[in-house]
Amino acid sequence: MPFTASPAMVRQTERWFVRNGTPTMIEGYGFVKHVLPRMLPALAFVTLASLVWLVQLKTAGAARWALLAVVAAVTLAAWVTVSLFVRRLPRFSPTAIISILAAYAAMPVAVPLMQLALDGDVTSPGGPAVGVLGFVIFFAAVFVSTLLGTTYGLGTLLHRAIKHAVYDLRNSVHLMGRALPTMLFVTLFLFFTGELWQAMNRLTWWRLSLVVALFAAITVLAAAARLRDEIGRVEQELSPPLLLAACKRTPLAKAPIDELTAAGPLRAIPLNGRQTGNLLLVLATRQLMQAVVVGLALFAFFIILGLLVVTPETAEQWIGAPPVPSKLFDVPVALLRNATLFAAFGSMYFAITSMSDADHRRQFFAPIIDEIERTLAVRTVYLTVRSQTTTAVKTG
Repeated sequence: MPFTASPAMVRQTERWFVRNGTPTMIEGYGFVKHVLPRMLPALAFVTLASLVWLVQLKTAGAARWALLAVVAAVTLAAWVTVSLFVRRLPRFSPTAIISILAAYAAMPVAVPLMQLALDGDVTSPGGPAVGVLGFVIFFAAVFVSTLLGTTYGLGTLLHRAIKHAVYDLRNSVHLMGRALPTMLFVTLFLFFTGELWQAMNRLTWWRLSLVVALFAAITVLAAAARLRDEIGRVEQELSPPLLLAACKRTPLAKAPIDELTAAGPLRAIPLNGRQTGNLLLVLATRQLMQAVVVGLALFAFFIILGLLVVTPETAEQWIGAPPVPSKLFDVPVALLRNATLFAAFGSMYFAITSMSDADHRRQFFAPIIDEIERTLAVRTVYLTVRSQTTTAVKTG
């Protein structure tokens, strides 16, 4: 008896894509049908949290940021709890959708009116310079951020990246033993350069943040170039054994791959720009998380090295003035910035090396690519099964 795909199998596979942080792999993925329903819980939480924080901006005074931290923590905890218990795409009635969106759209007007009623004054989240327009900017920015995060499954990707942090840390320690000597050969002498200490002593933290962001951008660009090559290779290797292995422990595990490929090998449908971007985010989040783990280890190494070798007198001679102490740690600011700079550079070095060097690629990059390969293989089977389901419904 020929295999007949069920709509339930298709829906369960689509939920599998959502749980794995690749919702754009769903065929016909759209804002109204897929993105908006999953945005509504987040928008509801943000609306309630904003009422607690924004309405009390003036009353809280100097403690407003502490209040914001508490509200953000409670909101995040509530959202994580909901995510743990809700394992399927949420379904909302049209009335509920309209009600939540209408309530959210009214927030830029409702919050200042509530502030005016309680405090007799309006305190904008953007400060006096922005005025009431700050409420519109704030809620619009939250909506856009939620839209992008939901569209590309950023929350799930970050959760999965953090979940692998312990594993990455173990691998990163192994990498340190192999890559650190080569990296130190390049960077160690620069660390003890007086001109660099002068530059770091004068460089502001926000400028240093831009340098770190530049290193991160280079890492993402390198990952994007590598991803295109990997996608092209996987699309040419969709053999039945590969498809069968990919579909294990997924809703498509019961799909008869041999029967689906009886007329010939399955052909991969090219990805659109949004789907390619989603896979790039999968790769980038894992690569950046690995880089962060390596960067923290390097940061600690250079801090310890600086404290052991660079005395306050030496630092003053290099800088040309007494080193400025840090407010958080009893170490010179120049040392913290130097350690940050070399940690960021080392993280970029690690990420690019893991993609190019054969040994490092096998140990640190291949597991991430395996996940992407599996997603592409499952998508191919999913599209085949879905087309059969659509045909069966139309003929039935």
